[in-house]
Amino acid sequence: MTTATLEATQPSRGNIFSRSERWLDERGKGAWIAAMILGLIIFWPVGLALLAYMIWSKRMFNGSCAKRTRHAHVAFKSSGNTAFDAYKTETLRRLEDEQNSFEAFLERLRQAKDKSEFDQFMADRDRRKSDADGETIDA
Repeated sequence: MTTATLEATQPSRGNIFSRSERWLDERGKGAWIAAMILGLIIFWPVGLALLAYMIWSKRMFNGSCAKRTRHAHVAFKSSGNTAFDAYKTETLRRLEDEQNSFEAFLERLRQAKDKSEFDQFMADRDRRKSDADGETIDA
């Protein structure tokens, strides 16, 4: 058994802080923020300590925006194969068109729902108003 195999089969070593740090790093910035908020709720100095550590270690500022930009840049990089590049370009264009169509559909759906809710509100208001007017006439 080699040392690499032995190290891979042994449980991760280190103190609880380094294991916790590794666990939170695997789950991303959201896990760090959730841990900080829980720390603030349970015992506020713990939350402040986590916030200070996140700022000091620059975990707060290594956002996913940079990763997205890098991935978008790689998606448009040429592979050298013109047939594949044409296929990739056409597929990306088609997916973008589908996304735009779906977003337009969702917007129309929201507008229709808003309109029906508003129409229902107006009908209820008119009904209540006519009921109130009917009661005053009878009295």
